[in-house]
Amino acid sequence: MLYIELIRLWDEAVRAIDSRDWQGALTKLNQITDHNCRTMFVVASTHIALGQVDLAIKALDQVIAKDSCLAVGFFQRSAVHMMANRLEEALTDCIWAQKYMRENPVIDYKQLGLRYKMYSWQVLYNAAAVHSRLQQWDKAREILMAASQERGAGRSNLIDTALEAISRREDLEPLLVPEGEVFRPRKQEVDQLKPRDFLGEAKVTCMFTLYSCFKSYSWVSG
Repeated sequence: MLYIELIRLWDEAVRAIDSRDWQGALTKLNQITDHNCRTMFVVASTHIALGQVDLAIKALDQVIAKDSCLAVGFFQRSAVHMMANRLEEALTDCIWAQKYMRENPVIDYKQLGLRYKMYSWQVLYNAAAVHSRLQQWDKAREILMAASQERGAGRSNLIDTALEAISRREDLEPLLVPEGEVFRPRKQEVDQLKPRDFLGEAKVTCMFTLYSCFKSYSWVSG
């Protein structure tokens, strides 16, 4: 499909998501015939919002197939695998997410169109969540203690709460990219979709030129 058509459908899908019209967004996304990893991430996020876990996993499989180094793709899939009770797969995704963070404490995806910062402690938290669901409480606590040494926004309170839950032998809920935060097309590309009144601009310029000439002629004649 034409790239400009992909941008149009992608932008319309994102606008629908901003209005929490998840089904409308999916309708637009399903019209895209040549997805990239970012548009597939939007598809996955829409399925998650609609509670369609299996479809979300399939979409995230495609995200990772298109970009096998996208840490946030593995992070998101780890959470959805937990939602589907696929714990071994979830733990494997945590390992890959940590690997592709490449020892960075945080990755800011803003330049790629996703208004989200992913911290290494969040990946560790999800790994701890997997171990809690496997009832491996000591391992879960050990990983949470390691996460507490990492830096990043929102870490302290959440990890303290998680440690208390572990002490009560309660499962931890996985962390995901917040609902509604998706990869967006670049503003410059979206702006190219807006109609431009080239004829109107030319007409105004022409009228201005004629008016200037008329004034000059009148001045000379007078």
